[in-house]
Amino acid sequence: MSSTESPDTATAALPVPPAGPGRHGGEETVRTVTLPGLTLTVRAPAGRPARGGDGADAGDGREAPAREPALYVHGLGGSSQNWSGLMPLLADRVDGEAVDLPGFGHSSPPADGNYSVSAQARAVIRHLDAAGRGPVHLIGNSMGGAASTRVAAERPDLVRTLTLISPALPELRPQLTAVPTALLAVPGVAGLFGRLTHDWTPERRTREVLALCYGDPGRVSPEGFNAAVDEYARRLELPYFWEVMERSARGLVNAYTLGGQHNLWRQAERVLAPTLLVYGGRDRLVSYRMARRAAAAFRGSRLLTLPEAGHVAMMEYPETVARAVRELLDSEVTDVTADAGRS
Repeated sequence: MSSTESPDTATAALPVPPAGPGRHGGEETVRTVTLPGLTLTVRAPAGRPARGGDGADAGDGREAPAREPALYVHGLGGSSQNWSGLMPLLADRVDGEAVDLPGFGHSSPPADGNYSVSAQARAVIRHLDAAGRGPVHLIGNSMGGAASTRVAAERPDLVRTLTLISPALPELRPQLTAVPTALLAVPGVAGLFGRLTHDWTPERRTREVLALCYGDPGRVSPEGFNAAVDEYARRLELPYFWEVMERSARGLVNAYTLGGQHNLWRQAERVLAPTLLVYGGRDRLVSYRMARRAAAAFRGSRLLTLPEAGHVAMMEYPETVARAVRELLDSEVTDVTADAGRS
């Protein structure tokens, strides 16, 4: 489907694949974090070394260097499994974990029913404050990129570096292929999508989503496809599935209309953390043309453009994204060392 074709409105019912690619991910641990009015599921690579000063043995009697914490935040319709390909590639460098935002993945809906971008950002902030993990290397995709931008702008003490992969920042003229996702925000439309596609198999739903989100759906391994199908089928059984999709889409659209200091572009200009921006040339949800504007808004940012990638570059090209993140971390270490030398 090209960006000029009229999309099947049912395609956008799940804008980000619900599960990871399969071929890169290893064993993972999953735990539940309970906060007042909020229960979050958090995923991390299994066997990760201890954090802080409790570094693991390097194998020669020396203690391995302590790794800095990282947090991965998924997009609309996604889950912490979206990061199962990227997390292991950075596990030797950062102590990473991925969160299921409220109502997504295995996290239950929030008690207050608030799915705005600000509420998603507050969930991230509350998790980091409660865990005492900040400042972190914060990595977000799509809606998670918008929420991460808000976190970095409002709580700079919690963010060491910021990586945004196809962040959902306001566009004046969205692509036609992104319109169905915006329509999810209209009351009743998400439920209508559900009824119109009632007879679709999870396999068909998954193929439609992958065609929307991947530059080349053929890059998905059979294991990854089956994992996404299973996760999609599980979610369709949840009584709150369509409500969460509708309210989250509405929250994202509402964030686009905010002015003043709460405007996402204004907040991007306030971000102090070193920032990496990743855009895909075949992205059907976030326009490739937004890369230049984003690079100008985030001061001193780095820009990685992947002409063949779609909306989820960390799932399509995890090795390339991992190298770019490492370069960002290396530059941050260099800058800190240089600052210390001048002082």
